[in-house]
Amino acid sequence: MRLALYQPDIPQNLGTMLRLAACLNVGVDIIEPCGFPLDDKRIKRAGMDYLAAIDFSRHKSWNDFLSLKSGRVILMSTKSSTSLLRFEFRASDILLLGRESAGVPETVHADCDKRLLIPMARGKRSLNVAVAAAIALGEGLRQTNGFPPLVEFEGEI
Repeated sequence: MRLALYQPDIPQNLGTMLRLAACLNVGVDIIEPCGFPLDDKRIKRAGMDYLAAIDFSRHKSWNDFLSLKSGRVILMSTKSSTSLLRFEFRASDILLLGRESAGVPETVHADCDKRLLIPMARGKRSLNVAVAAAIALGEGLRQTNGFPPLVEFEGEI
């Protein structure tokens, strides 16, 4: 399973999602352009020392990403009516999350294999993109038995 991030525009959220991917041993695709330089210190602060452990690829555009993808692209969207809880994930799926400020354009919606919604309380618009990534990855990895094996923590808590 991979996490794809469409033109992220808040560096702290990108850093948080990169850290999430490192901890869950999930690859990341960053689809540019981003709303900030990828060497932004806020990414490093949120991602901490986990950033070196990430399998990630940068793509210059949506079309560049599409030409190299190898699994189904599953878009997390508030515009969907299908709950991620009613979807059968595959280990080869790529979970796509849009920009914090604008989601993804309709052309990207049309190119995705499936669009899923995270159930929320009535009247709420959306989750933080990093929180949505964690929920979607958690459900996808749970279904596909893709979580890393449990290891004993070495060091102070």
